Amino acid sequence: MSSSLRIVLSSDHAAINLRRAVAAHVTSRGHEVLDIGPETPESTHYPDHGAAAARHVTSGDCALGIVLCGTGQGIMMAANKVAGIRCGVCSDAFSARMIRAHNDANMLALGARVIGDGVALDIVDAFLDTAFEGGRHATRVDMIMALEG
Repeated sequence: MSSSLRIVLSSDHAAINLRRAVAAHVTSRGHEVLDIGPETPESTHYPDHGAAAARHVTSGDCALGIVLCGTGQGIMMAANKVAGIRCGVCSDAFSARMIRAHNDANMLALGARVIGDGVALDIVDAFLDTAFEGGRHATRVDMIMALEG
């Protein structure tokens, strides 16, 4: 994906520093970042932050979303509860490429307590640089979306 995108970022308190590093990196790549916080380290609830970011994606306000918490798992689960979201948690660049290429993921989740900044930025690059392949994968994505009812 070479064109400029608007990307929403959010996290809980455990991932503020990594979220800021990701935001700076995404901006340096020429994309617009909508960072919806939080800004302070007081304990917050990742379901609120995951759902808020997901709504920016499903509304069309943002093309993609990146959400972060301690493991990436909880915020990913919350984002996936919003109809139309396909969010995967990744700890490696290969998985990030595959969730875009095969699953047409529109959100990425990262675990700040699982990976370091360098690995996180590699994952973000893989996610942003990979396009959906379509074809046989489109049928499977349609099947996933049909599960929403």
